[in-house]
Amino acid sequence: ATVEGVGVAEVHDCFALTEILMYEAMGLAKPGEGAQLLSEGVTHRSGRLPVNTGGGLIAFGHPVGATGVKQVLEIFRQMKGQCGDYQLEKTPELGLTINMGGDDKTVVSALLKNL
Repeated sequence: ATVEGVGVAEVHDCFALTEILMYEAMGLAKPGEGAQLLSEGVTHRSGRLPVNTGGGLIAFGHPVGATGVKQVLEIFRQMKGQCGDYQLEKTPELGLTINMGGDDKTVVSALLKNL
């Protein structure tokens, strides 16, 4: 599976490094090269795959126990044009969430389609 066609993603970022590791786990970058995506702008709002457009979980206070719901809500809001000053220019057709918990062995992903 690939992330081709995904227009926006919310990935778990309990720590800044975790977001970079998620890029590598998603296949966006080879192991050890995830940080380059940030410097190249790939994951910025205007990039090829905008990630954590509202600042991610860290910016929201990392709501432990509700992180998955927060991520799905962010994708929904982007798809429905409800994100105000951080709304993407192009309305995403597909959105992806990747959430993890515990000792990073519990991972849940959701692929959402804008209907």
